[in-house]
Amino acid sequence: MAPLGGTPRLVLLFSGKRKSGKDFVTETLQSRLGADDCAILRLSGPLKEQYAQEHALSFQRLLDASTYKEAYRKDMIRWGEDKRRADPGFFCRKVVEGVSQPVWLVSDTRRMSDIQWFQEAYRAVVQTVRVVASEQSRQQRGWVFTPGVDDAESECGLDDFGDFDWVIENHGDEQRLEQQLENLLEFIRSRL
Repeated sequence: MAPLGGTPRLVLLFSGKRKSGKDFVTETLQSRLGADDCAILRLSGPLKEQYAQEHALSFQRLLDASTYKEAYRKDMIRWGEDKRRADPGFFCRKVVEGVSQPVWLVSDTRRMSDIQWFQEAYRAVVQTVRVVASEQSRQQRGWVFTPGVDDAESECGLDDFGDFDWVIENHGDEQRLEQQLENLLEFIRSRL
């Protein structure tokens, strides 16, 4: 049985390391498809909202790329892992509530349990997309290795998945990126 929300025609599960460009890619795709046809779902949204409520923090400040969010990142990861151990689909169910667009771009898939939940809930319409970028490209975007974050499951949980339907290389070659995005857009439009 599908969770609350509409029945999508296509669900794309995006994963990748911090500063690989997952948000950039999903936002570019949505801008070209239109918000009426395409929704960006962030699993971290309900996680941050629940964490903020339980810890009397600012949800809005946890959403942006700020030092405020970074101050709580390690504890948020630990807290989120505890929630997932108790209920692997907790954040997945929350993020799809009320979504009616036919295309869903899940911008921050991080674990096998996320992929499994969406595949079980939506079966044949799920595609996995890995966004990759070299360490040098990520560093140019502000990434610095952080122990307890970059070596945690939230960053490494899909490193060995290896069976992605799509791989988007985002190393800084704009022409190559554009070609890959056009190929993916063509596929998405064929499902609308």
